[in-house]
Amino acid sequence: MARLPFLSINNNNNSPNPAGAKAFSPKTPIITSKRQISLCSSSPSCDLNLGLPQQNHPSLEISPQSALFPPPLPPLPAGLRQEPLMDSSSGANGKLLSKELDVAVRVVQMACSLCQRVQDGLVGRKGDQIKSKDDDSPVTVADWGVQATVSWMLSQNFGIENVSIVAEEDVQTLSEKNSAGLLDSVVSLVNECLAEAPKYGLQAPQKSLGSREVLDAISRCNSIGGPKGRFWALDPVDGTLGFVRGDQYAVALALIADGQVILGVLGCPNYPMKKQWLNYHQRYYRLMSKLSPPAPGSWDKGCVFYAQRGSGQAWMQPLIHDYGKLEMESSATPIRVSSIDDPALSTFCEPVEKTNSSHSFTAGLAESVGMRKQPLRVYSMVKYAAIARGDAEIFMKFARAGYKEKIWDHAAGVVIIQEAGGVVTDARGRPLDFSRGVYLEGLDRGIIACSGSVLHEKIIGSVDASWDSSNL
Repeated sequence: MARLPFLSINNNNNSPNPAGAKAFSPKTPIITSKRQISLCSSSPSCDLNLGLPQQNHPSLEISPQSALFPPPLPPLPAGLRQEPLMDSSSGANGKLLSKELDVAVRVVQMACSLCQRVQDGLVGRKGDQIKSKDDDSPVTVADWGVQATVSWMLSQNFGIENVSIVAEEDVQTLSEKNSAGLLDSVVSLVNECLAEAPKYGLQAPQKSLGSREVLDAISRCNSIGGPKGRFWALDPVDGTLGFVRGDQYAVALALIADGQVILGVLGCPNYPMKKQWLNYHQRYYRLMSKLSPPAPGSWDKGCVFYAQRGSGQAWMQPLIHDYGKLEMESSATPIRVSSIDDPALSTFCEPVEKTNSSHSFTAGLAESVGMRKQPLRVYSMVKYAAIARGDAEIFMKFARAGYKEKIWDHAAGVVIIQEAGGVVTDARGRPLDFSRGVYLEGLDRGIIACSGSVLHEKIIGSVDASWDSSNL
């Protein structure tokens, strides 16, 4: 078996800001709004609280063997050393993973750091306003900041002419005359994040970006996808409502070629290493962490998941951001779906929000196939990560009439589950089609992701038997 790589971070490797870069301040306006959206408290009465009863799950064991990052880019700076990641299934002469995956993992690591900085400023604040998009979903400076950062870094590494990105945000709001302060906040946040690029083995800009450059980076994410060619699919902050409430969210980046997802990276900054913590709202988790802080240097929470199509492997690594001030080796480990195929023993995930998913229908399906556990309701594509890592066995989503699934909400998660040994299809058992533009056109009723074919077939059969009476 090929030797896994290691990554060591020197706490003296503090990258200076580019000339003129301004530090992002927690006082900077980070969310704006046309309407008020209350931040969910940790009260048990909050219907978005994840306060399900704690279950007796064994905590995950993390191998002390050091590991990760994928293959090398240009020589890394002093204090950061690395060996290339091998495909351990191919022996000592294992094939290096693609440069695209290497850059994508590093960039998502950077994006997660940016999001953590913003979310830390959000938690505990009251009465903040959140900008509503046309579909009434919230958007924060983190959404724009991540999109600008990812767009700029991909363009720098592969050339602007070679990078096409389908992404969620546009610059319309930021370009309005009354949004100058909001734009300044985004620009400061982006420059602070880019200044840390050497910490992740990437090159920082020689000088700080101006407003026009940041807007251009966001605007370049204007691809409409399609069946031919290569493009990236980016969701800068998947689960923004969970993000602003201090809960789970994800940064999702996938590369699609001729309609096939060929690699996916999923950053989950709040994903805990102990499965049972998924049953609690993040604010409760934060409180308990303060009462009983994790041991110094422990991998407590925050993961990046990634996979490359056809490799038969999926991987998980800790957020490097958490270890930036420590000199220690960062761990990475292969992940695999659960081997449970008995519905009575399985855990199923579903979205927290009821607006675009029918909880009553999934509850009926769960009962019809013999599931006994309460659902694990989680914001964002973290649900895909839970299945890929073996923390849950089933994800079901059946959208209400009129709702259309977008490719950036699923692409990265799908390939990670598949390479970890799982199955993802629509409700008729057909593969999801990423070749028809921004939306998952032709989707039959809903999306079903399972840890294995046995559970998957049972769910598909139950959908067929129950659908006519569902009123969806």
